[in-house]
Amino acid sequence: DEEFNELCFEFGLELDEVTSEKDIISKEKGEGKAEGASDTVLYKIDVPANRYDLLCLEGLVRGLQVFKERINLPRYEKIIPAKGEGQRLIITEETVQVRPYAVAAVLRNITFTKERYDSFIDLQEKLHQNICRRRALVAIGTHNLDTIAGPFTFTAKAPSEIKFKPLNQSQEYTASQLMDLYRTDSHLRHYLHLIENKPLYPVIYDSNGIVLSMPPIINGDHTKISLNTRNVFIECTGTDMTKAKIVLDIIVTMFSEYCEKPFTVEAVEVIYPNGKTHIYPELAYRKEKVKPELINKKIGISETPSSLAKLLTRMCLKSHVIGNGNNIEIEIPPTRADIIHACDIVEDAAIAYGYNNIQMTIPKTYTIANQLPLNKLTELLRLDLAAAGFTEALTFALCSQEDIADKLGMDISATKAVHIANPKTAEFQVARTTLLPGLLKTIAANRKMPLPLKLFEISDIVVKDPSKDVGARNYRHLCAIYYNKSPGFEIIHGLLDRVMQLLEVPPSEENGYMIKATEGSAFFPGRCAEIFAKGQSVGKLGVLHPDVITKFELTMPCSALEINIEPFL
Repeated sequence: DEEFNELCFEFGLELDEVTSEKDIISKEKGEGKAEGASDTVLYKIDVPANRYDLLCLEGLVRGLQVFKERINLPRYEKIIPAKGEGQRLIITEETVQVRPYAVAAVLRNITFTKERYDSFIDLQEKLHQNICRRRALVAIGTHNLDTIAGPFTFTAKAPSEIKFKPLNQSQEYTASQLMDLYRTDSHLRHYLHLIENKPLYPVIYDSNGIVLSMPPIINGDHTKISLNTRNVFIECTGTDMTKAKIVLDIIVTMFSEYCEKPFTVEAVEVIYPNGKTHIYPELAYRKEKVKPELINKKIGISETPSSLAKLLTRMCLKSHVIGNGNNIEIEIPPTRADIIHACDIVEDAAIAYGYNNIQMTIPKTYTIANQLPLNKLTELLRLDLAAAGFTEALTFALCSQEDIADKLGMDISATKAVHIANPKTAEFQVARTTLLPGLLKTIAANRKMPLPLKLFEISDIVVKDPSKDVGARNYRHLCAIYYNKSPGFEIIHGLLDRVMQLLEVPPSEENGYMIKATEGSAFFPGRCAEIFAKGQSVGKLGVLHPDVITKFELTMPCSALEINIEPFL
């Protein structure tokens, strides 16, 4: 596991965790639910979003083997059948309104096992979720070619005219009935909206009128593939031609290794409504030239052209030096649709060289970073509050409406709170406008601890501010709380004096700080003071109201202080 983790890191991937089905279920749903689940070790590997060729075991293993220089990158070939013998896919003009593009290919004499079959289905699902944008841009259909006869027709018809037996169902349905059937299906209901309100639904037929699929929703049951399937017809329909070609290329390159002639794909002729024809899959190889000094300069290394070419070849980009070492010619295989620009090639060279092997240097531009003054002040205050015997807490920036309003005896509209539009839980409905509730909840969770409890927090609060471009602004607040058998107002007042002493603000009316008696809904009448400094109000301190204390499920008196520290910068 350690070695594999290292290898993944070197290849630019991350081994997220080593786990098993049993562990995952018990983590999410508790021990009881995990009984009978498999103990097989699973590797969870994070693959960057641009590398579609690493989304299945076949591609990942092939990539790592080439990286380790154990195998050479295979050459993918398309076989164009003799005239009149190959499969054809005819696109009719009705499709233009719904899903105008389609591409197709055939994998001949393929041998599936349970693992390969699962991987084949899993790759389609992963592609559907990312590059296909949840099937909106491309939908993939794979069919058992031996159960159907070409040429195939991709057309669009009224929902009531489409009738077939969908995958894993026992009877025939019309397209409209299917929509109702899948409205409650946890997996398929997310795709219905893609064609639901269109007058015509896309559909693919064979020459005998058998329905292959109704993209992007479901395949027909007639053509479903199984472990015994020998010839697979793959069609990708979509609203984005480039992505459809990429998806087809990825599927055929990944699984052609299981064909009788490994890494060969049988081409299919696609005939467009205007009569033009095109052969797919494209499986296009192209050449790019990059100067070695560009690669060295961008990464900050000094390698010879031949060793750079070797690094790139290990990343599945077959390269060699041309023109007395002035240029590197790189062949980009059809599996690497993510190589769009020279910088993508440079990035691969950097990964193969190893990010950890690049020497760190001080940049030529003369700029030295500095800590943000507000954060520097915060850090200094933290240390001294801790030295004063208070313990730091870090609480959530989101809380419930009750926490900042009802429990503190205020109305939510008076708090200027920023609301979350679709909160996932009642605990996270608004951004906090004060740090006090977070600390009171912390004390409530630590009632077993010996008294007194002295806590503080210095963090941001958020309030609405129409003058800002985002409609809200942050303030850095300092909040401290003392919880004991007696209120301890003098301890909190002492802390305020200590903070002001550290900030070098003297106790005076003109240019220092002072406190004035005031009333606050969260505080005990007659035991609350407002703090003025530098000629403005910066916060309050006092003994909390018994109602507030009971609402936070506490039983002892409590005094608190909360000030905005930004005026002291």
